[in-house]
Amino acid sequence: MPKYVFGPVRSRRLGVSLGVNNVPYKNCSYSCIYCQLGKTINLSVERRYFYDWGEIVEDVKSFVQVFKPAFDYISFVPDGEPALDACIGREIEAIEREVGARIAILTNASILWIPDIAESLMEADLVSLKVDAVDERLWRFINRPHPELELGNVIDGMLKFSKRFKNTLITETMLIRDANTSLEHLEAVASLLKELNPAKAYIAVPVRPPAESFAKPATEEEVVKAYEIFSNTLGSEKVELLVSQEPPPEKVYGDPETWLVNTVSVHPLRYDYALRTLEKIVENPEELIESLVKKGLVTKVEFQKYTYVVRKHTT
Repeated sequence: MPKYVFGPVRSRRLGVSLGVNNVPYKNCSYSCIYCQLGKTINLSVERRYFYDWGEIVEDVKSFVQVFKPAFDYISFVPDGEPALDACIGREIEAIEREVGARIAILTNASILWIPDIAESLMEADLVSLKVDAVDERLWRFINRPHPELELGNVIDGMLKFSKRFKNTLITETMLIRDANTSLEHLEAVASLLKELNPAKAYIAVPVRPPAESFAKPATEEEVVKAYEIFSNTLGSEKVELLVSQEPPPEKVYGDPETWLVNTVSVHPLRYDYALRTLEKIVENPEELIESLVKKGLVTKVEFQKYTYVVRKHTT
């Protein structure tokens, strides 16, 4: 059964995405208040050899060969910041060569100012950059960065990367109610996005249980205001909203328990979505989920009138 691969899941940005979890739980340079995986337990800017990169490549290759899933991208979207993986460049190159798939990297962009890190992502087909705040106070409140990080370096790193990266660049801005939604700040973010010149600038709100209960989704009025400002600056064809859930996964691949645990480890699922997918392969999906709850592998969390199945990590 796969160790580093999850999904495929249907992504609001990437179509159908086969995920790669190349970083252990919550090793990240940020501890964002809205993170769907909880608070960061190892706040770090130090690259490490977390796993054997060859095993990751082989896991992806084996999954694709055995299950032959349909997908648009193989996406590095792990339990932490993917660029902290010192082997990510090798993994991108090997997967592209051996699997022949397009590679997407979803990074918080906080360490792209470090030259070798930026270089390691250059061969990806798509890179998504997080741009939640360009104001020092808001950046530290929303993204809660590692103390060694400086906002000026982060922005400079994104700008330099965007000028060198030859493939598809997109951005995501997560809007938090009454936080980064003022007219002045949205105009400043839009100005930076214009310099980055992404193919798409996505505006998002939290749609899964956040790390902090006070991280509320921006109001409809705040979202509309952001869309108008971004569209006026970038052009409406370059701006898209991410304010709703993706559809449920289409099918289970392999052992249903392993599939569910691997998926919700990175991509929490609405309980009704999990049931809808699991009922195609197991007789009693409710019983399967409850057995995983009793084993301490997953938990159920309430958010915005929905119940979510979330991986329960021991820390």
